[in-house]
Amino acid sequence: MNDRETTSPAGATPAKSAVVARRALRDGVYDAILEKLLDGSAPPGSSLGIDPLARELQVSPTPVREALVQLEHTGLVSRVALKGYRVAPPLSPEQLRELFDMRGILEVAAVERAAERAEDLLPELRVAHAQHVLAAHNVRQRRGDGERPPDYADMREYFAADWEFHLTIIRAAGNRFLTEAAESLNTHVHRLRQTAHHGILDMDQALSEHAAILAAFESGDRELLRSTMRDHLSAVAHRVSVDG
Repeated sequence: MNDRETTSPAGATPAKSAVVARRALRDGVYDAILEKLLDGSAPPGSSLGIDPLARELQVSPTPVREALVQLEHTGLVSRVALKGYRVAPPLSPEQLRELFDMRGILEVAAVERAAERAEDLLPELRVAHAQHVLAAHNVRQRRGDGERPPDYADMREYFAADWEFHLTIIRAAGNRFLTEAAESLNTHVHRLRQTAHHGILDMDQALSEHAAILAAFESGDRELLRSTMRDHLSAVAHRVSVDG
């Protein structure tokens, strides 16, 4: 990833091409640092030096600095006066409670609205659930006999499929601001995986709970749908608090 090796899109003016290339580079650096935060290679409390990261990613310090400013807004990193950036500590019990409170408010509202579009939603939600089941199967296959503990590389596809199931419902609510609010929680939802390394332990429960939500949509029972989503989020919060 070298910021000196960029090409201009066909037909773009040099000025516009430079802006696009710089934005793409910054986003690539952001994703690379985010990966380090979520896979555990940059553990909570560790320092994030701009120059070392620039050398590691083979870029200039500028896109690294810009990416760290972005990450500071997510709460994943913090800036300490005269000491630079550090990986934020794990979510506290209070923060976890607030996160699940917010998810409950947002996602129960989403299922109520998505229920009005259940006929259109169901095919897409069935696909999302099938992809989640497949991702869980792939994790089990990679782990073989189950003796090796899971790592982030094992769980990446599974985490993405899990969250995509929820986003499929939220998008079906038909409110762009609701969707934006949910997507803004994405890094925090992944961050709770850092806080409680329970991923492999609750795969069966999560799949079963998602299947129940899908069945509730199929039944057309809106009260069942609301209670099923509330029960799922409550169960996840409990598992996190027990394992965290």
